[in-house]
Amino acid sequence: MALVRNAVLFVTLLTGMFVHGAAQACSSYKFPNNVKYAACEDLAVLESSMHWNYEASSGVVDVAFKKANVNGSVWVAWAINPTSKGMVGSQAFVGVHKSDGTIKAYTSPITSYSPIMQEGNLTFPVYAVSSSYTHGHLIIFATFQLPRNTTLLNHAWNHGFVSDDGTLRPHSFSLSNLHSFGTFDFVSGRVSQTSGNVNSRITFTNVHGILNTVSWGILMPVGVIMARYLKVFDGLGATWFHLHRACQSLAFLIGIAGFGTGLHIGNHYGLHNTPHRCVGLTLMCLAFTQVCVALCLRPQKDHKYRIFWNIFHYIVGYATIPLAIWNVFKGFDILNAHNIWKETYVGIIVSLAIIAVILEFITWIWICNKKRVMKSKEHVNVGLQRA
Repeated sequence: MALVRNAVLFVTLLTGMFVHGAAQACSSYKFPNNVKYAACEDLAVLESSMHWNYEASSGVVDVAFKKANVNGSVWVAWAINPTSKGMVGSQAFVGVHKSDGTIKAYTSPITSYSPIMQEGNLTFPVYAVSSSYTHGHLIIFATFQLPRNTTLLNHAWNHGFVSDDGTLRPHSFSLSNLHSFGTFDFVSGRVSQTSGNVNSRITFTNVHGILNTVSWGILMPVGVIMARYLKVFDGLGATWFHLHRACQSLAFLIGIAGFGTGLHIGNHYGLHNTPHRCVGLTLMCLAFTQVCVALCLRPQKDHKYRIFWNIFHYIVGYATIPLAIWNVFKGFDILNAHNIWKETYVGIIVSLAIIAVILEFITWIWICNKKRVMKSKEHVNVGLQRA
């Protein structure tokens, strides 16, 4: 018992030391030129911290936002929103560090859900803004006037990469990047992380990814495989058609649900990725057109225009597959999905490809044997007729 009690005491002391050390992490940082700040707070995610001086009589704030482990060409931004909790209306302070060592700091008002972080004036007076880079820490310094009678503000912070041409690329949609916002009180120093909205957003993005992976990325290719390879077997009759139609209909319905969640995410949370969104819209248009043409304009088998319908049906169907697979992988990249999800989906696609190759081989053997049998019967019939 004494041994257990001593072990518990040791763990408790060790934990207390760790928590105390973590709490003092921001205050232990030494700024260049021996700049001092009266208060600081380590932010919950992205290895960031806030340091500030607040003058109550004038409402002027001196702020230093620090982001650790910055390497290469990277942008860092800290923003406050005096009017609402959304991205639109945020007033951002941006620091850009390029791999050649150049540093730039400026202000940027956020006016859309797809900001390009252009330089511009904020809605409140800004007296100074600058940045520095020291030992992997990118720091944004700013002095500005808080709105009248306001000390509690919504704030957000994030970072991303800078392309070779100087364009600021969108930030990642990983959990840490999606959790980087909350409220900030310059008087009490109280920082709260808004988790409810984040949890809802994460749930929707996960549901969106699952629905579209299952519908466009798996069921659609399976339906195409059914249509191509099962119909050559005479014993199945129309079974291949019913299976194909059921599989594609289920994929289409699930795809509609996935598309709806994507629209909800874009409209309510401001998460947009132009290539992913454009391909998703294209897939929905192709699928909707395919369904409408199949239901309303599908000619009978012996109709003279049936060949044109077949060509259209095949082109649209086969074009959907590579687009869908590309968009699924693009979605994984956007969400920074764990490798297990990517590897699982790669395994599924490779398995379907192997099945398709095997069925292609079997189909050609079946067709060749069928033609050989038909030719043999024709020769027998010709011989009987001559006899």
